[in-house]
Amino acid sequence: MNDAVLHAIRARRVARALTDAPVERDQLRAVLDSARYAPHAGNRRLHRYVVVTRPSLLRAVRMVSPGMLQRPMAAIVVCVDWAKVHGYGFSPANPGPYIDVGTAAATLLLAAHSIGLAAGPVTSFSRIALATILNMPAEVRPELIICLGHAATGQPPGMRRQGQPRWDDLIQWERG
Repeated sequence: MNDAVLHAIRARRVARALTDAPVERDQLRAVLDSARYAPHAGNRRLHRYVVVTRPSLLRAVRMVSPGMLQRPMAAIVVCVDWAKVHGYGFSPANPGPYIDVGTAAATLLLAAHSIGLAAGPVTSFSRIALATILNMPAEVRPELIICLGHAATGQPPGMRRQGQPRWDDLIQWERG
C-alpha cells in the first residue's frame, strides 16, 4: 500500500475558516489539472469547470449558497454539460454524470490538500441563480462548488451529530 496516499486521504479536512491570502493561478491550475485524472464514465468528459476568483463574484456566489460557510478566495464550480449527456443517449435518470461529479470532487479536494490549500465542497446553493451569476449556457448546470483558500488557524469544530453510527456499523460483509 502507498502510505502517502492513505495519509493524504486521512489528513484532508473540510476547511470552514479561510484566510484572505490569495490562491495563486498556478495553484488553481494544479488543482484543476487533477480533475482530468478522475474516473469518468466511458472517459466522455461530460463536465465543465468554472473558476471564480473575482471577489465581487465570489460574494455573489456566497449570497446564493447557504451551504458556503467559509469565505473562499477561489471556487471551482463543477458542472454537467447536459447537451453532451443527451448527445450520448443517456436518460435523464442515469446516475453516471452525478457519480462523475463525485469522483471529480474527491480528486479536486485531494489535489488541493496535496499542495497545501484548504478546500471544502458545497452542495447547498441555488443552481438557477448560480448559473445566472456565472452567465452559463442553459445546457451546462452547476452541481457542486469546491471552495479554495488557505486554512485559518483555529478552525470551527466539525459537525458531529449525536447518535451517529460507528464506522463498523456502516459496513456489511457479504454473506455466504
